[in-house]
Amino acid sequence: MESTAEQHDDYALSRVPTGRRHHWFSIAVQRFGMLSSLASFLIGATLGFGMTFWDAVLAITFGAVVLEIVTIFTGIAGQREGLSTSVLARWTGFGRAGSSLIGLAISVSALGWFGIQNAVSAQGLVSLIGVLPLWAWALVFGLTVTGIVMLGIGSMAWTAYIAVPAFLALAGWSIISELSRHDLGDLLHAAPAGPQLSLLQGTSIVAGGFIVGAVITPDMSRFNRTSGDVVKQTVVGISLGEYVIGLIGVLLALALRTNDVVAIVTSTSGFLGTLVIIAATLKINDWNLYAASLGIVNFVDQVFGRRVHRTLVTLVVGILGSVLGAVGILDRFTDFLVLLSVVFPPIAGIMVAEYFLGRVWRPELDASRERGALPDTAPTWVPAALAVWACASLIGHFVEWGLPSVNSVVVAMVLYLALARLGLVRGVGRSATHLPPTTPSTAAGRRASAG
Repeated sequence: MESTAEQHDDYALSRVPTGRRHHWFSIAVQRFGMLSSLASFLIGATLGFGMTFWDAVLAITFGAVVLEIVTIFTGIAGQREGLSTSVLARWTGFGRAGSSLIGLAISVSALGWFGIQNAVSAQGLVSLIGVLPLWAWALVFGLTVTGIVMLGIGSMAWTAYIAVPAFLALAGWSIISELSRHDLGDLLHAAPAGPQLSLLQGTSIVAGGFIVGAVITPDMSRFNRTSGDVVKQTVVGISLGEYVIGLIGVLLALALRTNDVVAIVTSTSGFLGTLVIIAATLKINDWNLYAASLGIVNFVDQVFGRRVHRTLVTLVVGILGSVLGAVGILDRFTDFLVLLSVVFPPIAGIMVAEYFLGRVWRPELDASRERGALPDTAPTWVPAALAVWACASLIGHFVEWGLPSVNSVVVAMVLYLALARLGLVRGVGRSATHLPPTTPSTAAGRRASAG
């Protein structure tokens, strides 16, 4: 039998065997939880503070389309291969060294999101219970999430079953209790209370708010059984999450003339609302921490040649993220989202271009997938991909025409495919793949996957 430690490691450096895949509903609830909880509420409130309602609808629409396209393709790649984003990146354009950089970048970003969500929950706990100062509640909440993530995806699924319905109940209560006091027609045409956001800025905020989630979709979709499951959970999760929860945030920000989520919740739903939004934060923040731990596990494996257990990494990163929440990372929320909207899309663009079209290393993945293992070696460096990543990120940041997220994805895909057709996408050096220890049950799982 697998040890408890091996089960909780969640195949951080290997393929998820067929026998360990989950029913689509379990993964879909977690996907919906990522998009229908505090993150979308925060983004909606940010838009409602700087945009009119109908401009916010357009921003959400454009941003959601970008997210769905990127998420579906990265998700299908992860589902087929059963690999996390940072491990899959070794054979989808980045090589061993490049994938370690991606793992580190994802970890830093996910850690930032963890700190943002942690700070909001700590503010809610201060207003709800008091007793402890803000920094202490940030540590308490952060360590609670850390404990859930250390237990693995099964524990995270049960958290979603509780937190998602609770947050949806809060959303319904917020509409009934607060929006009923206002004329809906007036809110639909109300001027925003804060500094005006342009449509491009609003779209970038929406896309940037979940673009890291789109890039790390393989971390979740590797537990799916079919590509169809990936499509279903993506379309439903993003559409409902962005439109329902996001637009509620927009309307409440217009009604209350603030983007302070804690103030919105306490003024609309009081004690119960604060309690439920804290529970909902668990659902998004556990995946932030989970993604950060997987990225660091891959980084240490590739850079230092050492396997570290995911649960230990989760504990260390969780403590660090809790401290970030305590010191007020939330203050740079909007700038942080805009930065993410241009830095991370090129990663997905390169991975999708290589996996579905370029296919330089696809034969290695196909052959190894048949035996339920990883390719024996991976390219060490792929200079062309790193150059494309840097170029596409700069274009996304500095070119003002169009949408930054779309610009960076399209540029990354076009440049990568052009270089591939010219024969310039090639690996420099080969590195042996570090496989985790094989146990009888994992070997059986690999045989089942191959069958």
